[in-house]
Order: sequence, then C-alpha cells, then structure tokens
Amino acid sequence: MKKDLTSVYCTAFLDMKLFASGSLHHVAVTVKDSLDDIDVSRLLIFDDNTGKQIDIDFRGEIDSVHKRLEERFGDLPDKEVNHQPTRQVGRPKLGVVSREVTLLPRHWEWLKNQPGGASVTLRKLVDEARRAGGEQSKIREAQEATYHFMTAMAGNSHQYEEALRELYAGNSDCFYHFIDDWAPDIVHYIKRLAANAFPEPNKNKEI
Repeated sequence: MKKDLTSVYCTAFLDMKLFASGSLHHVAVTVKDSLDDIDVSRLLIFDDNTGKQIDIDFRGEIDSVHKRLEERFGDLPDKEVNHQPTRQVGRPKLGVVSREVTLLPRHWEWLKNQPGGASVTLRKLVDEARRAGGEQSKIREAQEATYHFMTAMAGNSHQYEEALRELYAGNSDCFYHFIDDWAPDIVHYIKRLAANAFPEPNKNKEI
C-alpha cells in the first residue's frame, strides 16, 4: 500500500523555534502559505520517524509541491497499516516445521528436564530472543533518529559530544542533563525522538 502525504509526519523549525508539526501535507501547506513572511533558507524540516532532514521544493503552486512530494514518498511502505490475515473456520494450522538441531549432551540433558520438554523449551527460548532482538532494534532506530536531528540542529551546542556519548551508552539521566540548557523547542523534539532510545527502566523518561 502506498503512503500519502497525510501518513508521513514531520516537524519544521525556523532557526531554533518550532514552526509547524504534523503530516507532511499539513507542514507543506503551512510553510507554503507563510513564504511571504519567513526566510525559507532558515527553515529545516525533519522526518519524525527517522530524524532526517526533508528537502521540499516550494516552487510553483501548492499542487505542484504536493505532486513532487508524492513522487518521492508515495512508494514508501506504510508501516501503520496492520495487515491482518483472514481467519479460517476450524482448527488453525500451527505451521510446525521439523528440522534437525545439533546440541551438546549437556544441552539435551538440560532441555529434557524442562517443563514441556525440549520442543516447548526451544520455542520459548526462540520467542524470547526474538522479543529481545526487536527491543534492541527499536532502541537503535530511536538512537539513530535522535543522532540525525541532534547533528543537524544542535551540533554546535554546549556539551553536544557528551550528550551523544550518553545517548549511545544508554544513560538517559546524563543525556537529558547535558541537553537541558539547549533551546526549549529543540530539547522537546529530541525527547520525542529519544522516547525509545534507552533500555528499561530508563526509556519511560517523562517529557
């Protein structure tokens, strides 16, 4: 399914102040309507998902602006769409696949003594590893998004390098301490991007 401009969310900053936030469609219209009152060279727009800068060509009428944006963003997969499989009547198929597993004798001995036996225990271990891997992936994505925005908007700020080190070290308290005296709108947006950048119990930092 293609994305339209209302399913891509972004935030625009004029210098260090938040100028507009919402769907790409909304932000593009807001900026276009304000071109007579602002210096567009001082405006930067960021993708709320990746923290990366979005360059928009505002030449021509708003329809032309939208058409160019749709050509760039329209073929992106829509992560918000929840594709639910069609449920069939009757007993569901579990999709169990039998494969050979090679383990040392001590591993088989440990598995034999687990509740449910070897197969149940292995499935549980795989599911736990998948969940842990998903959590780590979410943390990395949030860290990268925060890094992209910080580099673009706060690369010259006081204690930028210290804050960046704490971001990747997973130390939320130190990270927020180092960015505390930056421009308020910049800090607030960084906290939005960094909401999932820290492992438990730090990631639920109040913003």
